Amino acid sequence: MAKTDGPTPGYRPCVGLMLIGPDGRVFVGRRDDITAAAWQMPQGGIGKGEAPRAAALRELAEEIGTDKAEVIAESGRWLDYDLPDHLQGKVWKGRWRGQSLKWFALRFVGTDMDIRLDTDHQEFLDWRWVALDELSGLIVDFKRPVYDAVVEEFRPVVEAIAAKAGAESS
Repeated sequence: MAKTDGPTPGYRPCVGLMLIGPDGRVFVGRRDDITAAAWQMPQGGIGKGEAPRAAALRELAEEIGTDKAEVIAESGRWLDYDLPDHLQGKVWKGRWRGQSLKWFALRFVGTDMDIRLDTDHQEFLDWRWVALDELSGLIVDFKRPVYDAVVEEFRPVVEAIAAKAGAESS
């Protein structure tokens, strides 16, 4: 996994989204295009001329049908992963060897009813909120180093939200 200051040439420029619920748990969706149970956080390509933050908010609406979130943090670097050998040359018409992602942490300000997977760009069959430390065990192997880096970078943000939720419920 490479960490870069901008999208790495040869890698698809993308954004990744860590959507944090009011209790500090994180959104994951089960992909609809993989036979095995593959969970991930929302992510997607950045359009030509599109700013990463704008792409993040667009992807949120496209993938989980909501705009009920506020960007609260942005990763300091772009994180790359390579596609596994069996997908190289098949995905994205062979144009990219992997993805280079700029990650954003977003605070979810809606209710579970605001999340709709039946969008025009449906990517998930199911979703749930999970504890931050559960993420790594749910993710496909080739994305795990990126997810581990994102978890560590955004851990203070997630823990602050969880602590606030705990204080408010006491």
